[in-house]
Amino acid sequence: MQNSQQNNKRIAKNTILLYVRMILVMGVTLYTSRIILRALGVSDYGIYNVVGGVVSMFGFINTSLGGASSRFITYALGKGDKEELQKIFNCVVTIHYLIALIVLVLAETIGLWFVTEKLVIPEGRETAAFWVYQSSVLAAFIMLASTPFNGLIIAHERMGAFAYISIFETLSKLLICFLLFIIPFDRLIVYSVLIVLTQTVVRLLYTFYCNKHFEESHYKLVWDKEKSKKIFAYAGWTMNGELAIVGYTQGLNILLNLFFGPVVNASRGIAVQVQGAVMQFFKNFQVAVRPQIIKSYAQGDFSYMHKLVLSCSRYSFYLMLIVSLPVLFQTEYILKLWLGTVPDHCVAFIQIMMFVGMNYTFNTPTTMALHATGNIKRFQIIEGTMLLSVVPVAYILLKYFHISPESVFITYFFIEIVTQIVRVIIIYPMVKMPISYYFTKVMWPIVKVCSLVWIPPLLVNISIPHQGFIKLIVMCIVCVLSTMVCVYVLGMNVSEREFMVKKVKAFKGKFWMK
Repeated sequence: MQNSQQNNKRIAKNTILLYVRMILVMGVTLYTSRIILRALGVSDYGIYNVVGGVVSMFGFINTSLGGASSRFITYALGKGDKEELQKIFNCVVTIHYLIALIVLVLAETIGLWFVTEKLVIPEGRETAAFWVYQSSVLAAFIMLASTPFNGLIIAHERMGAFAYISIFETLSKLLICFLLFIIPFDRLIVYSVLIVLTQTVVRLLYTFYCNKHFEESHYKLVWDKEKSKKIFAYAGWTMNGELAIVGYTQGLNILLNLFFGPVVNASRGIAVQVQGAVMQFFKNFQVAVRPQIIKSYAQGDFSYMHKLVLSCSRYSFYLMLIVSLPVLFQTEYILKLWLGTVPDHCVAFIQIMMFVGMNYTFNTPTTMALHATGNIKRFQIIEGTMLLSVVPVAYILLKYFHISPESVFITYFFIEIVTQIVRVIIIYPMVKMPISYYFTKVMWPIVKVCSLVWIPPLLVNISIPHQGFIKLIVMCIVCVLSTMVCVYVLGMNVSEREFMVKKVKAFKGKFWMK
């Protein structure tokens, strides 16, 4: 019991650190997005998104290897075997260096051909698009080589490192935005080059931190055939799922470019940025929980693991809901306030992506449990196939039925819902958890909350018909209060409510004593 309490306190502390980081990053990101859009223009902003997205298609390799690295490092750390941890880390770094070289070759051959021959680039911007691509390739190479060090920080649950280094990264990107108006060169080229320089410095800082604090991070060239085989097998099957993610992100992005041009890519880029910012409200919580799920499985503590998976699923949704509600009701005004000029399709894109994000809250806690087991082959084949189907389906609908850009994202949304149900059916039995728990302990409380939470904001929206800053503030307050009340009354069990009341009373006691 005492060990569980210590783990919970560590999760809470790391979550707070990650939220401090998130607030700073999100605030500056939202501000800089307006400046970047104004500095580059809608067309160049769209070029940056779609050209950089081609390199992101190789990013599924990094994500797959990164997931494998994090899982094996965290598992060894949970077992308490320092010698095994050192061997695993050395092996993982060696693999990442090799794959980084392979990605570089693929990007400079197949990837470069696709950018120059297939993408729709406005006349006269081919040179700028080329330099954007080269900068993105270099960023991908650096990220691949340094990913194991990030996995080591997460495994050790040193989330403060992310918070401090993110301050530097965020302030650097803010400085870049202002430099765009001063440096007398092509703004798109300058922006892409400065961004990759910032990413390079950030990656070096993470590596330096690991070398200073973790003994096992001092790399030695090692090739352990048996361990490498296990890591490659794990990463290989993970890659199938990550390739699917590339399909419905960058694959759909390229389809939008081919059928509608770079302006729609700009709208999609803004929508994804908003979704990413909002999703940080639950992703930070999930990052803090992930190491404990893997470690509890490694130690055979299934009861605590089940509790973490179920609680993480519910509270991730609540965190997403509390931010999504005001965005859904006030999308157009928020965009006008933020960007000034709102590109076509952007409002609808953001609203659809909010619902996609809500569904995504269930994905990560479920797959965390899977990755703890290491038995991912069957799942990755099924999940990857289902998610990849969105690309050919969207292509057929665009080519022969001439659907709108919005309908492409709606198609993906429904495919993701079905995929999540399949995830639960496959994964829960693998970690000795009844499938019924997902519906009784996760979905049923959420259904009760969602049945009422939208009513107060809707009434306010109707009673204040004119858009404005005051209405936005009122809507935000009402949405937060409505979500908090509904979650407390309908979304928590008895023990969770008692825990909440106890913490509030303790806080009030300390406050009044002061």
